[in-house]
Amino acid sequence: MIHRPHSVAKVTCSPMGLDREAKMARRTRKGMVGRAKLPPAEIVHSGSPGVETTEITIMEYDEAHFQEVRKQNVDVCFRCREHPPVVWISIEGLHEAETITGLGEGFELHPLVLEDVLSANQRPKMDDLEDYLFIVLRMPYLDKNSGVVEHQQISLVLGATFVLSFQEADEDVFAPIRERIRSAKGRIRRLGADYLAYALIDTVVDSYFVVLEGLEDRLDLLEEELVANARPETLHMIHDLKREMIFLLKSVWPMREVVGRLTRGESSLVRDSTEVYFRDVYDHAFQVMDTVETFREMLSGMLEMYLSSISNRMNEIMKVLTIIATLFIPLTFITGVYGMNFKHMPELEWRWGYLLVWVVMFVVAALMLLYFRRKKWL
Repeated sequence: MIHRPHSVAKVTCSPMGLDREAKMARRTRKGMVGRAKLPPAEIVHSGSPGVETTEITIMEYDEAHFQEVRKQNVDVCFRCREHPPVVWISIEGLHEAETITGLGEGFELHPLVLEDVLSANQRPKMDDLEDYLFIVLRMPYLDKNSGVVEHQQISLVLGATFVLSFQEADEDVFAPIRERIRSAKGRIRRLGADYLAYALIDTVVDSYFVVLEGLEDRLDLLEEELVANARPETLHMIHDLKREMIFLLKSVWPMREVVGRLTRGESSLVRDSTEVYFRDVYDHAFQVMDTVETFREMLSGMLEMYLSSISNRMNEIMKVLTIIATLFIPLTFITGVYGMNFKHMPELEWRWGYLLVWVVMFVVAALMLLYFRRKKWL
């Protein structure tokens, strides 16, 4: 079983036998062809449908005070920028490019940063722009209907006293962190914006453990089916799971590098006291990558097992057919001899000749079967 460092809810996956065409459609990079024709820093959304409207949640807090506001315009966000000590502005839904552009102008974000926020197929990365850090992560989750792994992009902007988070899905993936802030549980209300960024990144990394548990369940079911009854559909499932592992690895490998940079103290926005927490997240990311590699090796072994099972089944079929053919070789010889149209064959005149030939053929077949059994060919 996979050890998850934190308490996260387990997601059950659907039975195997997934729609492969739907999964392939999910892999397409929507909007990338159209974006290739645009000039640099063009603020245009390209991604999955997600949320049609943009909702903004503002949380201002310190150890003694807390305030939460939900808005659909960016004007109120600018007044919160300099409020000490921490302001968290969460943006859900990226279709309204004008809203994202206005927010970027208010916080003096580079146009290329806004372009990456709205282009929801970015590779995980971190850009240090002196006044703030721009972090892109990919958060996996299991689709509730199909059970396949989906991804959404999470973009973070870390400033001295503020954190901006951008997500496209309608589900509030950071709900546990909001609850901790509201209830003042733990140390999150006592620490700064860099600790809030750590908490958000830690939630993203923990989501991989949830997905890996679901994939582990599918691996167990696949292994049982492989041993009991390997079918052509089983091969399709193996290839589908291998594809899932490749996409997970492509997400977690650069994400580990992003967290690694945060642990090395390259930015003054991350305090020394917070680096130890990022080192813990780095260990979790390494554990995720190691688990994904283990699953890939297991799938490679299952593929070899499937091919071996098919080969063994074919060998069993060929053995049965060979035994049947071998049994009929002497019988065919006997019937061939007495099927010749020679006039002077003494056995043809015997009264019990026909019955005797049948007895001889049964005896020969029985002796051959007994010989095969003693040789353990049967």
